[in-house]
Amino acid sequence: MGGSDKGMVEVGGWPLIDRVIAAFAPQVQQLLINANRNIQAYERYGYQVVPDGLTGFQGPLAGMLTGLRNAAHDHVAFVPCDVVALPPDLVTRLWEALQAADADICIVHDGTRLHPVFALMKRTLAGAVEQYLESGGRTVEDWVLQQSYAVADYSDCPQGFVNLNTPADLEDLAQQS
Repeated sequence: MGGSDKGMVEVGGWPLIDRVIAAFAPQVQQLLINANRNIQAYERYGYQVVPDGLTGFQGPLAGMLTGLRNAAHDHVAFVPCDVVALPPDLVTRLWEALQAADADICIVHDGTRLHPVFALMKRTLAGAVEQYLESGGRTVEDWVLQQSYAVADYSDCPQGFVNLNTPADLEDLAQQS
C-alpha cells in the first residue's frame, strides 16, 4: 500500500479497521489491536492497542506473539486488518475444526490456498513462536506447518479472505462493487 497503514486505508468511506472490528468483535470475548504506528488513532476504538514487543519489523508472526502474550484467554483468534468481508462465523468454525482435530492451531483454507494469518491458537504457543522468530524465521505459514494444526474449510466463501495489499487490489475491489 505504498507505506500506508493498511488499517487506516479507506474502502467505501470506512477505514479497513472499522470493517474488521465490526465483523470480529462480536465473535470474541476480548479484542486486542496490534499496531506499531498510529497508536492514538487505533486507541479511539476503545480496545487495548498493543505494539510488537520485538524490535524491528518482524512481520505478522511478531504481532501474533504480541497477541498471545497479551490475551486473557487460553485460545487467541487472529485476523489481519486488510480484509473487507470477514465471515461472521470465523471463530466458531476455527474452534470446531481445532477441537475435532485436537490441534494447537487452526487456520483457514479457502478452497484454493491456506490463509495462516486467519487463525485460532493456544496461548501456550508463545514460546514456540518466539523461538522461531529468534532463529530468523518470519513466515507464518512455515511456522504453522511445524505445529499441530487443523484446517477450517472456507471453500464456500473464499471472498472473506481476500487481502488488500496494493493500490491495484483497491481498484479491483472498487470495480467489483
